[in-house]
Amino acid sequence: MFENQSDEFYMLEAIKEAKKAEKLEEVPIGAVIVLHGEIIARAHNLRETNQSAVSHAELLAIDRACAAVGSWRLEEAELFVTLEPCAMCAGAIILSRIKRVVYGAADPKGGCAGTFMNLLQDERFNHQSEVVAGVLESTCGQLLTDFFRSVRERKKAEKLKRKQELSAETEFGSD
Repeated sequence: MFENQSDEFYMLEAIKEAKKAEKLEEVPIGAVIVLHGEIIARAHNLRETNQSAVSHAELLAIDRACAAVGSWRLEEAELFVTLEPCAMCAGAIILSRIKRVVYGAADPKGGCAGTFMNLLQDERFNHQSEVVAGVLESTCGQLLTDFFRSVRERKKAEKLKRKQELSAETEFGSD
């Protein structure tokens, strides 16, 4: 099914990163970059923590990998990420010349590795990446489903609490 069994191993490492993001109440997306069988960079989403639109797991991992190898070219590297890369991340993958991208869950609303569009294999660019989709897909997808369910439940509880507080103030104020 997958190019090799190590895809699952490295995706499990990306999932560990996603769980770190979740603990920070960040969208649970994690990424690792592998070069010659060795993980050279790890990252997870930090958009809320950094208040930065560009603090996606893939971008942070690419930046760390470039620092690790001392070059912006990651021509032999493989990126493992729990969610299909967006347009911004796909652009960085192309520009850094990552050889292979392996992702878990598809993103039908913004995935740019084959679901919504496929920037990573568009021959109009000077570089294309091999793409492997669906590695540990259900595990990666469940992380996101559970996270967003929790966010909705928390918002609903906060709304109910505000409504109760407002009702109590109104009731208390009418005496």
